[in-house]
Amino acid sequence: MASNGEGACMQCKKIPPTEESLTCRTCGTPWHVLCLSSPPDSLASTLQWECPDCSGDFDPVPQPGEGSDLVAAIRAIESDVTLTDEEKAKKRQQLLSGKAVVEDDDEEEEEKKKSSSMGLDADILAALGDNLKCPFCLQLLERPVTTPCGHNFCLKCFVKWTGQGKRECIKCRFVIPNDVAANPRINSSLVTAIRLAKVSRISAAAAAASTSNVYHYVSNENRPDQAFTTERAILSGIANAASGKIYVTVPGDHFGPIPAENDPVRNQGVLVGESWKNRLACKQWRAHIPHVAGIAGQSKHGAQSVALSGGYDDDEDHGEWFLYTGSGGRDLSGNKRTNRQQSFDQKFTNGNEALRLSCRMGYPVRVVRTYKEIIAAYAPEEGVRYDGVYRVEKCWRKVGVQGEFKVCRYLFVRCDNAPAPWTSDEHGDRPRPLPDVPELEEAIDLFERIETPSWDFDEAEGCWKWMKPPPASKQPVHVLDPEERKLMKKAMKVARASTLREQLLKGFNCQICLQVMNFPVTTPCAHNFCKGCLEGKFVGKTRMMERSRGGRTLRAMKNIMKCPCCPSDISDFLQNVQVNREVMDVIEKLKKQEEGEASSVDEKEVNAETKSEENSEITDAEDVEQPRKRAKLDSEAVVSAT
Repeated sequence: MASNGEGACMQCKKIPPTEESLTCRTCGTPWHVLCLSSPPDSLASTLQWECPDCSGDFDPVPQPGEGSDLVAAIRAIESDVTLTDEEKAKKRQQLLSGKAVVEDDDEEEEEKKKSSSMGLDADILAALGDNLKCPFCLQLLERPVTTPCGHNFCLKCFVKWTGQGKRECIKCRFVIPNDVAANPRINSSLVTAIRLAKVSRISAAAAAASTSNVYHYVSNENRPDQAFTTERAILSGIANAASGKIYVTVPGDHFGPIPAENDPVRNQGVLVGESWKNRLACKQWRAHIPHVAGIAGQSKHGAQSVALSGGYDDDEDHGEWFLYTGSGGRDLSGNKRTNRQQSFDQKFTNGNEALRLSCRMGYPVRVVRTYKEIIAAYAPEEGVRYDGVYRVEKCWRKVGVQGEFKVCRYLFVRCDNAPAPWTSDEHGDRPRPLPDVPELEEAIDLFERIETPSWDFDEAEGCWKWMKPPPASKQPVHVLDPEERKLMKKAMKVARASTLREQLLKGFNCQICLQVMNFPVTTPCAHNFCKGCLEGKFVGKTRMMERSRGGRTLRAMKNIMKCPCCPSDISDFLQNVQVNREVMDVIEKLKKQEEGEASSVDEKEVNAETKSEENSEITDAEDVEQPRKRAKLDSEAVVSAT
């Protein structure tokens, strides 16, 4: 018989010597040869010998005492025609391992309890995990990229695949366009969906904890809800627009993240991944206040935020860290406000000095990215997006890529407690080693922080926080009045009303009809639409436009078909629009789960109504019966009295 975990035979209870042991070639389990009913005939046959469990030949050797019960149980399992081979093997394994056999009903109940205890997040994560796996690493998508053929990959795996010169999709052999391979875009809808499925919802108690009632005063009188261009503005554009209301109660020189206690309307603060239509709308939430300049800060106070907007060719963006170019060095006088040519050296003054001061003190710097950024992989699809706080680790000067004048350079490394918008990880940053920057070999005026940073990682609490007091603001404060506190509590209830599944489905909305996508498609520029909505936008338009001049036929010209959300030309993509089947399966599963919950709620309501009707009928019957009983008793009392 087979040996147990201690190497003893399960029949004779003895540890057999090596020459009396026989190992199964399939499962590798040692068996005692003397206890087998039909041992191998020859030495050669032992090389290909299979144990009774693997070969299916039941060993009928009787066993005394406890062993006979074991054989009887195994025989009962083998003779049960209702069990499959897989279930028989499972039950045999439970018997041989000495574990108690759990009935199927009990197992199902335990599984149901386990699944119910895991809650809604596990169901949604399972729905995503079954469909949104990278074909290369077979893991849940990390920084997902969608190809024009409708298949999804991790950005790292996709870049590695195309970096080897391969231009075919690994799943369907579709030829990937060169522009998609050279500049892939992260699918923000998938990023949001995966992260929402991972992150547990904030508990009501935690959400209701508004710790501070003291706020910085913000003058919003006579300010519009949104920024707009005034009639007095001579030039059009947002450069001459009037600013709208400020929705958070933080001063203009506030360092670090904007917390929930400074958001009296929503009570959630400025979240990583929030986006706005333009820089003026971003200013209303104080993520980055200047709507033209790239650096917000004061030379003697430090820098609070920067904007990555593709203003300098020297910039390098690697997501969790980037190399930033300072301001200045260009002649912007007269009509040269958009001059991109360097005309003199940059120096550590004004905003550049503010960044160097933040580097020396280790202050957190808020970072926003715009759609104009050169590195498209980490840029938003449109508008402006808040990407969390970074810390300036080093700063220096070097000759710029234009080759004539020096520019100020800064190494930013992410240090936020919330995950980045392009990653589906539910955790924030951890301290990481500084990246290797080759241009430091040619740097001049290099500055590296020596003292302990003010914003650092606390190993005990496992989060980033202020290790030293943040710089004090010079703006006035006011106490939150009861009416504002009531408004805050109302906003908190509204925020908790939407379920996680509703948020997920909203993330899969078509950007044309604003409904949950039907037959979802993803363009090369990473925008998501219903297939019908996207094709309906270009009904009647052909890829090529025939031209003629009088009776002379000219060469045909290509029709430029712009994406409904950005200026990218998607005419080639529209010739053969492929549905993203993986996303469609996820949407269908989420809808089925939502319908199942709705039907169960309706059933409970119907049962409750039926029960209440029955109770009311019983009550009505009692109301009718009681006067009759009372009248009968009165009549009996009269008769007895006479």
